[in-house]
Amino acid sequence: MNSSISFSQFDNTSKIRVKKVEAFLNSVELELSPDIEVFVSAKEKSKMIACGGLSGNVLKCIAVSPEKRGEGFVLSVMTELLNAANDRGRKELFIYSTPKNIAFFEECGFQLIEECDSKIILMENSKNLKKYKNNLSRLKKDGNVIGSIVMNANPFTLGHRYLVEEAAKKSDHLHIFVVREDASDFSFKDRINLIQKGLADIENITIHEGSDYIISKATFPTYFIKDKCSINELHAKLDLSIFRNQIAPSLNITHRFVGTEPYCTVTNNYNQNMKKVLGESNPKSNNIEVIEIERKEYKDKAISASSVRALLKDKKYDELSNIVPPTTFDFLVKRI
Repeated sequence: MNSSISFSQFDNTSKIRVKKVEAFLNSVELELSPDIEVFVSAKEKSKMIACGGLSGNVLKCIAVSPEKRGEGFVLSVMTELLNAANDRGRKELFIYSTPKNIAFFEECGFQLIEECDSKIILMENSKNLKKYKNNLSRLKKDGNVIGSIVMNANPFTLGHRYLVEEAAKKSDHLHIFVVREDASDFSFKDRINLIQKGLADIENITIHEGSDYIISKATFPTYFIKDKCSINELHAKLDLSIFRNQIAPSLNITHRFVGTEPYCTVTNNYNQNMKKVLGESNPKSNNIEVIEIERKEYKDKAISASSVRALLKDKKYDELSNIVPPTTFDFLVKRI
């Protein structure tokens, strides 16, 4: 590498340097991802020529100035970025990019997980997906209808309970995946604990801890997606494609159950994408039938976790007790 090129690392508290990274990214028609914690940048004669970032275990905002592309320089940038992640104990990493970069990131030790609409890819540098699928396959159950639900439960309500009850009735066995990421009002540990307690009497279910393979909207990248109107749809399609092609076959899942969504347009659109992605003919995997279950209501209004949080904030405990199981209510009251 040219000796006049110098690399540096800094975190997101270095506001002036972050602004320079943002300006550089804008110059190559990319955006700064606001969740980056650690940056790597390269300079030549005081001019920034490359950068990259780390958010949790996801590499983001990797960019090289046009005059340095094709020189193998990107590999040096990736090496610096991987070293920065390794210094922080983050060895099992993910990267989102465009399909044209698959071969390059494979050279850097990453393997493709899924590609969506020829617009976005997700790759990892570990064999964790294979391990995850092997672990799931040990929990496989026999039956003609093997159902599934993915839930955040922030927190667990009687609405969630009703969805599980109805899905369990229609299934020989029901697999419930709890979103793992701590980007909610309640921690993953508390959320899964409330789910386990609230469903303890239902026998034909298995509750799974979520994984990095259930894609969160909080970590989904937008910095290289030019059509901002397509972001929610791309997120949904990538997340659902991974579920269909990677997760579901390990458990022989045949159905996915979801509550109707009368309030949130984004969630309702996600449900409609679910029907398309999981239900359409696909040579990679069997189709999965999506069944929408009418949401449980209280006082003519669908029960939601957001209404629980609002009642809790307003200290309306009597009303709160009507829309959450006793186990959730006890937890919430003790938390006050």
